[in-house]
Amino acid sequence: MVEASIVRVPADAMVSFVAKVLIDSPLPQLDRLFDYGIPEKLRESAVPGVRVRVPLRSAGRVADGIIVDISPRGDYAGILSELESVVSPIRVLTPEVWALARKAADRAAGSASDIIRLAVPKRQVRVETTFLAEDRIPPATPGAVGAIESYGAGVLEASIAANERLAVDAVPLVREVHSAGRPAVWVGGWAVTMAAAAAATLSAGRSAILVVPDYRDQEQLQAALEAVLPPSSIVRLDARQSNPERYRAFLRCLRDEPLVIIGNRSVIYAPARLLGLIALWDDGDSLHNEPLSPYVHARDAALLRQEQQSCALMFLGHTRSTEIERLVEIGWVRSVSPTPLQLPKVIPTAQQTAGDRLAAQARIPSSAWKVARTGLETGPVLVQVARPGYAPRLACADCQQTARCRRCEGPLAQKFARSVPACAWCGALAAAWKCPHCEGEKLRFMGTGSTRTAEDLGRAFPGVRVIVADGDHQVQAVGREPALVIATRGAEPIAAGGYRAVLLLDGEQMVARESLRVGEDCLRWWSNAVALAAGGASTVLVGVGGALTSTLVTWRQADYARAELADRRSLRFPPAIRVATITGTIDAVAAAVAGSGVEGTDVLGPVTVGTVGSEPAMVRTILRFDYARGVDVAASLRSELVRSATSRRKRPGGTHGFASAAPSLRIRLDDVEPFGES
Repeated sequence: MVEASIVRVPADAMVSFVAKVLIDSPLPQLDRLFDYGIPEKLRESAVPGVRVRVPLRSAGRVADGIIVDISPRGDYAGILSELESVVSPIRVLTPEVWALARKAADRAAGSASDIIRLAVPKRQVRVETTFLAEDRIPPATPGAVGAIESYGAGVLEASIAANERLAVDAVPLVREVHSAGRPAVWVGGWAVTMAAAAAATLSAGRSAILVVPDYRDQEQLQAALEAVLPPSSIVRLDARQSNPERYRAFLRCLRDEPLVIIGNRSVIYAPARLLGLIALWDDGDSLHNEPLSPYVHARDAALLRQEQQSCALMFLGHTRSTEIERLVEIGWVRSVSPTPLQLPKVIPTAQQTAGDRLAAQARIPSSAWKVARTGLETGPVLVQVARPGYAPRLACADCQQTARCRRCEGPLAQKFARSVPACAWCGALAAAWKCPHCEGEKLRFMGTGSTRTAEDLGRAFPGVRVIVADGDHQVQAVGREPALVIATRGAEPIAAGGYRAVLLLDGEQMVARESLRVGEDCLRWWSNAVALAAGGASTVLVGVGGALTSTLVTWRQADYARAELADRRSLRFPPAIRVATITGTIDAVAAAVAGSGVEGTDVLGPVTVGTVGSEPAMVRTILRFDYARGVDVAASLRSELVRSATSRRKRPGGTHGFASAAPSLRIRLDDVEPFGES
């Protein structure tokens, strides 16, 4: 039996106590603890953290919940509803995870139950039965812990031991790691740094939580960890696991032994014994932003958890987000850079194709073509492009208007040279398309995707193997043999020994995107690609100039983040200030804005963002406020959200009685794109 996960309470100690239960419900009005009496038969098993079933007053229903606390009954003399049953004896909700969920939800004007739903996987009875029956596995003994290289002797180790908050600039290189029973694997230098930091934490008898954006990063990190730690001390918690696998891994985290827990954004809520380190890779990646209510970013959850549990916190990346730079400027996070600095070789060039026939055929500058040709003599060459497919956008050949879907008005695209154009939104085919503006029937390509770029470069480099890596062609690693690797941003595979050259194409398309974070994103995409090059290999940035190019050439991404933050501070843009995006009917939004009632709040809007069937038009308003007012604004908006959810209206058509109002309000704090389209 796993005694660490089950707590027995003497029966005589529960006579005058009640269970405070969090009900599993998306309704904001139920986001509080409900008191239930503990019947005689459940007095031993009803303990904090276990799953229970409880009655609801409405329609005699029974709901799922988790006991958060057991407290004295107090002076209440009425009759309490009693717990129906204890579903499982395992304490799936630990006190520190509950405190984190409550704090994060309050900060985001959301419900703690929504976060608990991310933190605690659904119950799997067979997995749980096996877990309760198996003997406790002795914790694995870590081997000799190596030093964390490139940052000075003992610098990061001392900071982790002192529970500091760090912004660490990653070393731009790839490394080969070896683990027992597995062939050598090449990973990013950042993964080696995170693995060494986790090993140092585990050797001190404390657990580590490592957060990465997606499975590609997770595979690299796991390979780096297995080179320095026994596999039994590493636990994966990620969205790609099946429900039984995820629940089995979650239950392992409830044990007493220290572990290294890795996964994507939701792993930040994993239970961990004696948490010593939280490390987050590439916090600017949009995959760290939770798309479900209450939309808490993994970076914000990490900051809250570090403050509550007093562990070390490390943000690692080749570039620095403006959010982290703000924390560095106010002294909340300390900046750490490699010593000595390692500067990649980046060459900017204009977007022109004159001077070489094959370069013109590939539609790249002759200087980029020459760098690629030289690199292909010794190994693979990476070519980063903006979008997948053959033609990311199609237009009418006669009037140049963007070709759109007849069903949903989405833009038409083409995946392959001879494929039928299809809608990029709904996927509907457009076999017999006709322009609604000029009646034209011919389409022309607008832009170049990964597949078309592969065709062009294949003709410019005859006899060279061409590999496409994008959402439809998932490639995680390539060998040392010469090859052209055409990859969309974020899908670049790791090359053994590093790429012999890197070409960054479509830069003007990436920069032209309308976004508050376009500069940060482009710099992050390019920097991550540059870091995949071999030592001394050249990187060519095509068609981009200005501050972004200067930053990439000098490899001073922190300076760019500092300048960007200064500009946003003068304009009162996030993250210099906080924002709340309120979307709903015009009456609901107006009531929420009026209810915020905090002095010094800027109101932008409302603007119309669409309709919902026959409902009134939906509008959006943005509130801007200082960090010091965040608690008050979040509390007032939360109150308005509950009021809106519990409002009642007359049934349509004159029917007698009342019905609950349809959801008419959506609130999101700290939206990463508050000024984009809703």
